[in-house]
Amino acid sequence: MSTLGTHMLIDGDLVLAGTHRTFDNIAPATEEVIGVAPDGDAADVERAIGAARRAFDTTDWSTNVELRRRCLVQLRDALLADTDRLRSLVNAETGSPVKLTQRLQVDGPIRNIDHYIDLLGTYEFERPLPVKEISGRPTNRLLRREAVGVVAAITPWNYPFYLNICKVVAALAAGCTVVLKPAPETPASALALGEIAAASTDIPAGVLNVVTTSDNSVAQILATHPDVDAVTLTGSTVTGRKVMAAAADTVKRVTLELGGKSAALLLDDADLPGILPHIVGGVCVHAGQGCASLTRLLVPRARYDEAVEIAAEAMSHIPWGDPADPDNVMGPVVNARQRDSILRYYESAHRDGRVVVGGQPQTRFEKGYYVEPTLIADIDPKATVVQEEIFGPVQVILPYDDEDEAVRIADSTIFGLSGAVFSADLDRALTLARRFRTGTVGVNGASWFDVESPFGGYKQSGIGREWGTEGLEDFLEVKIIAYLAAG
Repeated sequence: MSTLGTHMLIDGDLVLAGTHRTFDNIAPATEEVIGVAPDGDAADVERAIGAARRAFDTTDWSTNVELRRRCLVQLRDALLADTDRLRSLVNAETGSPVKLTQRLQVDGPIRNIDHYIDLLGTYEFERPLPVKEISGRPTNRLLRREAVGVVAAITPWNYPFYLNICKVVAALAAGCTVVLKPAPETPASALALGEIAAASTDIPAGVLNVVTTSDNSVAQILATHPDVDAVTLTGSTVTGRKVMAAAADTVKRVTLELGGKSAALLLDDADLPGILPHIVGGVCVHAGQGCASLTRLLVPRARYDEAVEIAAEAMSHIPWGDPADPDNVMGPVVNARQRDSILRYYESAHRDGRVVVGGQPQTRFEKGYYVEPTLIADIDPKATVVQEEIFGPVQVILPYDDEDEAVRIADSTIFGLSGAVFSADLDRALTLARRFRTGTVGVNGASWFDVESPFGGYKQSGIGREWGTEGLEDFLEVKIIAYLAAG
């Protein structure tokens, strides 16, 4: 593997862990060691937090919009110049299919930096409100938006580079300083981001820090530390609850992008043969390791058998295997723990319903954390595999009798991240889309996934939004300055 992605960035310096310990970076497709990462401990995290605090308090980073904009341009250009190495690195450490690295995993997030570069050219960090008589006197008011402070960014392993860019760039654009802690399964793409930023931008020392560790309890330090003003996390709902509780003692700003169990509602006039293969294929992209995947299919009872047959045919022909093969949409899951978790859900599905396709330990490969694409039918909407986020290539298909029941089933989980509605009648589809208790809904195959569209969830799928203008404002405080009108 390239030497890119081997050193932490703390206070402007590329360093190893203070203890000089490292941990292995394992390729999920081969189970081989593809590199090592610094195994940071509490002292390393404390140094990073201290550097971020000092940089926020003593430099003009939080107030110098032009500096921030220039640095983001430099970062974008440097990442573009290193795209091939980054793509190779992300492909190796995530097991993501190579086609996906060319879009969502690597190339897409680099292009998304332009969103914040452009936003910094137009966004009003301070604007006047209309003069108003308050307490009997004509009063001027200024509405200011100011950086929240030191941000701890905690990212997962499924789309690591994408989410590192998403969180870090938004926080930097807002004027915050950042400590990035990536998942231990995917350290190199975060380290590479820090190394490239240090080598190719004018970002002041301490503004961006990257700490890797094999010990996830380090995240607790970031969530509890009094010098950290905000935490942004993408991860499971279970992890989100822990971080939210840990942040409560210091009343930190918390942005959480958590789990999902999204439903695709197909109405009785929907084109099942045209729609179902795309949904099933989407569930299997990157082995189902995506929070907004449409993992529950809701179809009219009168068309249920037809839908199961079409979905089974599609699931049986998913191209999966070596993530380096450009024909595959699905490689391995990230590690043995995730593979074993999915296999336990398969066992549950065999007990509670009918496994139509897959659902067995795979025998195609001797090495690698692979699982079979799986379709489940004839199961209660309250069953475990229907209610819980599996984070694997698993599609559940459920019948409904009328639209009210369909919406109840769609909204019956603790999650509210995404959903979809399909109908030949657009007005009917939009009416149902408005009823979903989710942060995003796609109608008739339209994609909400865009850098200018804020993304986040209802209920236990999270708090706050990423991308859009809202993604910037999640890292800004609001201040009102009032002064008496002249004369």
